[in-house]
Amino acid sequence: MSKIDDLIKKYCPNGVDFKTVKEVLTLSRGIRVVRGQLSQEGEFAVYQNSMIPLGFYDKSNCPEKTTFIIAAGAAGEIGFSEKRFWAADDCYYIEQCKTFDSKYLYYVFLRNQHKLKSQVRKASVPRLSRIAIENLIIPVPPLEVQREIVQVLDSFTMLTAELTAELTAELSARKKQYEFYRDQLLSFKKVSPP
Repeated sequence: MSKIDDLIKKYCPNGVDFKTVKEVLTLSRGIRVVRGQLSQEGEFAVYQNSMIPLGFYDKSNCPEKTTFIIAAGAAGEIGFSEKRFWAADDCYYIEQCKTFDSKYLYYVFLRNQHKLKSQVRKASVPRLSRIAIENLIIPVPPLEVQREIVQVLDSFTMLTAELTAELTAELSARKKQYEFYRDQLLSFKKVSPP
């Protein structure tokens, strides 16, 4: 963390500013598409009310490396897409700008997800309002600091994914081993004398 500390001392010696989302970012709402316009396969995933794509569309309305927030259904879920995609009407996305690293914004929103989820109106369909997102207060460090934070968090994310895969494989092998020995030990097959 000392590199980040050094960057903060260099670029913001008086500390990092905090601002509301509406002061520093442009939050856009997606555009409705109907199921009849979607296919099961395609180039552009459509995000509506879940982190699982609703389907695929032949157009995109969001560029690659975009942070988005689900506003209905799985309201408050935070996503980041490396690829272009279509944001439907229950999905807000952060328009890219020169003062923010898009992945940094993803991590900031992910860290504040509990605050957003606490603002979800629990009705027949849970909803998160635009105002709740726009009023969220976020840190605004210089780009150099943002990029270093992203590099560190991406490294931890990759290491966690690798460890999860290894542990899953090990757990699966242990379960098979357990089942084999359980079946052998509890079979009590009658053994004929030699």
